[in-house]
Amino acid sequence: MSFVARHALWSDEQREAARRIARIVEENNLEVIRLAFPDQHGILRGKTLIAAEALASLESGCTITTTMLAKDTSHRTVFPVFTAGGGFGMKEMEGAADVLMVPDPLTFRVLPWSPSTGWLLCDIHFADGRPVPFATRHIFKSVLDRLAQRGYDFVAGLEVEFHIFKLDDARMSPEDAGQPGEPPSVSLLSHGYQYLTEQRYDLMEPALDIIRRDVLALGLPLRSVEVEFGPSQCEFTFQPRKGIEAADNMVLFRSAVKQIARRHGYHATFMCRPKLPNVFASGWHLHQSLVARDGGANAFMAKNISKDGSEPLSALGKSYLAGLLAHARASAVFSTPTINGYKRYRTYSLAPDRAIWGRDNRGVMIRVLGGAGDAATRLENRIGEPAANPYLYMASQILAGLDGVDRKLDPGPSADTPYETEAAPLPKSLREAVFALNDDSFFRNAFGEKFVDYYVHIKNAEIERFQAEVSDWEHREYFEMF
Repeated sequence: MSFVARHALWSDEQREAARRIARIVEENNLEVIRLAFPDQHGILRGKTLIAAEALASLESGCTITTTMLAKDTSHRTVFPVFTAGGGFGMKEMEGAADVLMVPDPLTFRVLPWSPSTGWLLCDIHFADGRPVPFATRHIFKSVLDRLAQRGYDFVAGLEVEFHIFKLDDARMSPEDAGQPGEPPSVSLLSHGYQYLTEQRYDLMEPALDIIRRDVLALGLPLRSVEVEFGPSQCEFTFQPRKGIEAADNMVLFRSAVKQIARRHGYHATFMCRPKLPNVFASGWHLHQSLVARDGGANAFMAKNISKDGSEPLSALGKSYLAGLLAHARASAVFSTPTINGYKRYRTYSLAPDRAIWGRDNRGVMIRVLGGAGDAATRLENRIGEPAANPYLYMASQILAGLDGVDRKLDPGPSADTPYETEAAPLPKSLREAVFALNDDSFFRNAFGEKFVDYYVHIKNAEIERFQAEVSDWEHREYFEMF
């Protein structure tokens, strides 16, 4: 009996999809299949197997070292994996031991930019079939299961801003290697400040067309391609999708864009605010709603139009919104997990700086769209950065929102002057956000003590490396003065 069958890891739909994969591999003469899983940062890691070996591994899994889960954003291992418990307090994590990547057959794709290559997204399990507790795709699936037990599905639409530059120098000299290595030297594809103008779009169209075609060929639900305000900045938006699909689409999109761009002489980055002259910060606006599993009705939609039109949400929607606001500080580390991302929160900047909501107002944290009788009613959270791990970002949203529902919280009035309204400020730094999560009893209970301690440890390792570096600002400020 296979590993998948022994531990009942696949549904009937997944088993049928696995049978289709074998046919597709043969019909397309695929040579290799990449097996990948999203790590704690939402970065895809995995192995490339010869096609026949990959097919043999569909139900048996493929081994990968547990150290993948022990790395910070520099890819340094920040847990003492060769000690008792491996720094995780778990025998299974000691000594860089292996876990199994088990493919999800429903995610199979042929890569348009590498047509002899198949691709599968995986979940990771211990040898006894248990999901690895630090695997963020599994964490999100467990949150979705909890939501399903209440009779709802999570629906998310993605608006993702990022930059595409011309790659001038990839910095591939041996002395440029490091952990991390020297970033590439780039130049602009367009000047900025002409938001949504056809002129700027046409300047970027050669690169955007290449990416657009391959993204569509991957089967991602692309809706629009737009030029943003900053130089070489663009935005891709996607049609809403239910459940795990929205998060899977985000990790595949980011990885695909970077690979496609590099093959054609460009550098794409989802870093929030690159250190380049005149470049603007990028955000990831997450549109979300809950729909009834029985019938598909939008649970956020107000059913009756009030006399003054002041009810944009149902009672459930308002309480869910209030939960997002109540837990905004502690959840910021999931929506904005990098040191760089906090440089985006500035007043009067189309980015939020406090936990407030408003009706169709782009200065607030949560923008409410729709209204009574509008089946597209939704909440747009504008707090996120495009580097966020989508599984953790979306899971934190659901958990916070449901807490608001359970406690029947009230979000208060709409903020029409978002940068003047009194409200809890968002964290000013990753360190402040990590403190907020570490001290938050709600998320410790919702995600589990073990995971919160794990995530805080990784983020603190990142922060400590940053604080150990002498910045340009410090050198200018103190080197001559003292």
